[in-house]
Amino acid sequence: MSSWDNAFTGKPGTGAVNSHSFGGAVSFFRTPFGRDLSDIDVAVMGIPLDIAVTNRSGARLGPRAIRNASMSLAWERPWPWKTDPLEALRVVDYGDCENNEGGGLLSIKHIESWISRILDTDTATLLLGGDHFISYPSLCAHYKKHGPIALIHFDAHTDTWPSSGEGINHGTMFYKAAKEGIVLPEHSIQIGIRTTNDDTLGYDIVFAPQVHEQSAAAIVKRIKERVGDRPAYITFDIDCLDPAFAPGTGTPVPGGLSSFQALNIIRGLTGINLIGMDVVEVAPAYDHAELTALAGAQIGIELLALFAECRAGRK
Repeated sequence: MSSWDNAFTGKPGTGAVNSHSFGGAVSFFRTPFGRDLSDIDVAVMGIPLDIAVTNRSGARLGPRAIRNASMSLAWERPWPWKTDPLEALRVVDYGDCENNEGGGLLSIKHIESWISRILDTDTATLLLGGDHFISYPSLCAHYKKHGPIALIHFDAHTDTWPSSGEGINHGTMFYKAAKEGIVLPEHSIQIGIRTTNDDTLGYDIVFAPQVHEQSAAAIVKRIKERVGDRPAYITFDIDCLDPAFAPGTGTPVPGGLSSFQALNIIRGLTGINLIGMDVVEVAPAYDHAELTALAGAQIGIELLALFAECRAGRK
């Protein structure tokens, strides 16, 4: 087989694959498919779920769209990182969390069990959503392994509206996580917020205008001071970006971050105790020219690069 079938023939840890971008099997950045996690550092898993949305559905197709967009970026290491994360880390595309238990994807425990199966092998996860609800079962699984978590949350919305009864949706999960002690609001921070929710629950909120008015270095400093050395989980809702940069999402809000701003902040977070990551809410049916999927793919590889730097710095 030729090199562009790296998804089948490649070996984790060998770096970016330089081949044509319009053929071959579609995996995340051409990483090899695999579910044998012995000796693997990060498993990339899609969670194709969008039944917890409160506006437009379609994010269930996000993992597929992100993977497809990643193919055009996969030929070299992400700029301006000095280290190729796919060489520094042994990464596999784990495929998707499967709905094989009769509605199981709606079950928190079902998704949590898939993530816990990965974490139990001492492998980290990069999750591709799916709507933002998927962060809750992910946090539950990470809490079992690492204890209370400092959340670094990029979004247009706080997602801390109170849950009604036993229900949970993509706007209530960080309320629930805070109330259950899974997330430490006093050490967590939300970046890019531009919707009204007067009860912060103790989360530090960096509103979108503050990001526009301040330097990326200032925002990075605020994030690092907030989370300290605690186990930190990064969740990136693609609607943190302005609809000009990410139109393909369920609940777009004007006035958001540019790709440049978001990437500069992520690149500055080296040194944190990063334990897990997700990119959510890419809904390709509303996208234009794959702009949103491309942004999601770029953020995904940047998070892997950040994870590699953080891990190297803690050895």
